[in-house]
Amino acid sequence: MRKTTTRPPSRATATPAWPPKGTARRGRLGVAAAVPVRPPAPGEGKRGEDGHLAYLLRQAQAAARLSLDRALASTGLTHPQFVVLTMLKAYPGLSGADLARVALLTPQTVNVIIGNLERDGAIRRTPHPVHGRVLQSSLTRRGLALLATARRRATALDQRLAGGLNERELATIRRWLARLAAEFHQD
Repeated sequence: MRKTTTRPPSRATATPAWPPKGTARRGRLGVAAAVPVRPPAPGEGKRGEDGHLAYLLRQAQAAARLSLDRALASTGLTHPQFVVLTMLKAYPGLSGADLARVALLTPQTVNVIIGNLERDGAIRRTPHPVHGRVLQSSLTRRGLALLATARRRATALDQRLAGGLNERELATIRRWLARLAAEFHQD
């Protein structure tokens, strides 16, 4: 006759004897496990008027960037490409290094963007008349048309950002943001 042995229940199905039912479970260090807490939504608590200015600026920038990325998706442009085209329209003939500074991008990123935009026929590069090794970039007709399409989509975002503000408030905000950029540029 075979002896039957009873196996202990597997760990997956075993009910722990401790802690007793109805008491808090304790983690590895003996501290009661916390109930998951949900962070406040944007605009509430420290993500709202009680928040630190630098965090609030970053939060607003991230939300605006995401909205702009979505708006630009149908144009085939990325946000950095849009910035490069915008800066080249405002300041034609910039070198890659100068373009990186005004577009707030790394020189390596700008170099890749310029190469892609040049290959797509949106910009052209020509040697600087005095410093021949320096290449100056400018928009082509295709680049201007692409920028015009992207600018229409970006203008809708600008209007959303300015919603509820009068001209004076908007001018104050623009001056404040420009002053911050100038002041902290040296840091």
